[in-house]
Amino acid sequence: MKAWTHFLRGVVLKLLYPFLMFLGAFMKSKKSYFQSYIIKLNNSLVMRNTTNPSKILILLPHCIQNSECDIRLTFDVFKCKKCGKCKIKDLLEIAEKNGVFISIATGGTIARKVVKDIRPDAIVAVACERDLSSGVVDTYPIPVIGILNERPQGPCFNTTVNLKKVEDAVECLLKNKTQDK
Repeated sequence: MKAWTHFLRGVVLKLLYPFLMFLGAFMKSKKSYFQSYIIKLNNSLVMRNTTNPSKILILLPHCIQNSECDIRLTFDVFKCKKCGKCKIKDLLEIAEKNGVFISIATGGTIARKVVKDIRPDAIVAVACERDLSSGVVDTYPIPVIGILNERPQGPCFNTTVNLKKVEDAVECLLKNKTQDK
């Protein structure tokens, strides 16, 4: 990672983010906008960098799994029956095709544990504004490309994600890897 973008990410995540969350405490209607802004700014800095990751992780929220599914995938995403009722089947295919790790977390504590256990060099994370922005800050200096989930049935229930954005993020990190060789 180039020194100036690493420094700039640090400024954004360690100074600007807390400042915006402080403002968001008083301007509640703007808080999710501030969180989205931080995610976009972070993504921009990560994507213009060459990180040379040898281990990439796709990290997903548990709410992306269909609520009617009998199998809990939180600790083993590969138990998925690939029925197609949610996007996990497609996300597993993206991970397999690109040779990257994939995991589901029920919240920040489990997500941090997954990151600690896998020790990725880069992460493609899917979540809501709140979880994603705080997760990007918590995992700094690991490069994270954050993708906001879509919530057609409300927050934390049968969410979905734009598969093209996930695939593009993984390919961006992989492109950086091959360019550095």
